[in-house]
Amino acid sequence: MELSRSGSKMASLSGLRLIMDDIATTMSSAGGKEWLNLGIGNPAAIPEVQSTWQRMTTEALAASFGEVSCKYGPSRGLPELVDTIADHFNRRYGWDVGPRNIVLGPGSQMLCFIAAALFTGPGAARDTRLVLPMTPDYTGYQGLSLTPGGVTGVEPLLQLQGDRSFRYLFDLPALEGLADVGLMLLSSPSNPAGRCASRDEIERLVSAARGHGVPLVVDNAYGAPFPGIGGPFTAPVWDERIINVFSVSKAGLPGERLGFAIADERHIDPIVSFMANSALHAPQLVQATLAHALRSDVLDTLVGSVIRPFYAERRKFVESLLAEALPQDIAWHLHAAEGGMFCWVWVDEEWFDDLHLYETLKGRGVFVVPGRYFFTDAEHSKGLGRHPRQCFRISVTANADTIAAGVTMIAAALGDMHAESVRTPL
Repeated sequence: MELSRSGSKMASLSGLRLIMDDIATTMSSAGGKEWLNLGIGNPAAIPEVQSTWQRMTTEALAASFGEVSCKYGPSRGLPELVDTIADHFNRRYGWDVGPRNIVLGPGSQMLCFIAAALFTGPGAARDTRLVLPMTPDYTGYQGLSLTPGGVTGVEPLLQLQGDRSFRYLFDLPALEGLADVGLMLLSSPSNPAGRCASRDEIERLVSAARGHGVPLVVDNAYGAPFPGIGGPFTAPVWDERIINVFSVSKAGLPGERLGFAIADERHIDPIVSFMANSALHAPQLVQATLAHALRSDVLDTLVGSVIRPFYAERRKFVESLLAEALPQDIAWHLHAAEGGMFCWVWVDEEWFDDLHLYETLKGRGVFVVPGRYFFTDAEHSKGLGRHPRQCFRISVTANADTIAAGVTMIAAALGDMHAESVRTPL
């Protein structure tokens, strides 16, 4: 069997996917051993969220099963949901969008893949790339291009904030100076760092996109209006250059694979055609469920009263554990808390290596996610030096006891690695 160039690329797992596969394989073959998994990307199992979605799905099933599950539908999405989304965003954010500005897809990642396929790759005049305006960013973006080498990222500027906090800043001159840009894409709040792009930063990114003559995709999977895991300044921004992408995954339905995009018609129309030519349409029962949850304001209430408070409290809990447990004689820093489901830790020591930590913790029954895979070219970073190999990600979605025990093990592993470096100088 001989695969095409694009086939060879898509048939290979990215670095982080290999790690996640290793975690799944290790846990399934552990013979009953208890593992502390702080690497999971699944949203937290919040009982009230689960029961609400179960009730919404049951009601949608009873009301419309024959129409939505036993018949094909339009590639844009169920008309009732498309209309409901338009009304929701117009009322909430003062937008002026209609059905022609909206498309549903089987997950927000698939919509990002479609955008990358439409706007990047070999072209009549030139080949273009998918550009991440700031790394680290969601590692899944690195698998969106069908072209080898078709994804690149702009290294961030690092800003220390006190003894234990830091923040990434956009390097806009570097972004503006890139060549062969076909599409720009970022998550906000970001995975892994939880960084929220401000309105001013989004507008400056739009200006850069305009300069390159390309669209800007903003992935709001962790942001407003749902699940709303972020600060009050994270409201989505409308602009003719922006393709805003949203998801119900982090609001509690990751397994149903439903997302939607809102943008200017010139960007939405080709996405609708791509859907028609590939998947036909997104799953429709969950579309009916989402329409029901939006029309009844159940989802807004769930976000405001349950989801957002849960993650705010959980983040405080995990940050306090890290502050108390991690060795004080090690130069570790936590990315400033702004949103998302993760804590992003930077250990600014020459002896620290993220894969070494991963293997050390794995041997002790704990999983975290190595940081290097969230950078597009971690092994050859110019301005960042070893930084991409000095970070790791902790999920805040495991139960509190698992997190507490896991952080204790992380602290012990860091202490042992530090002690070993003293015995064996680099």
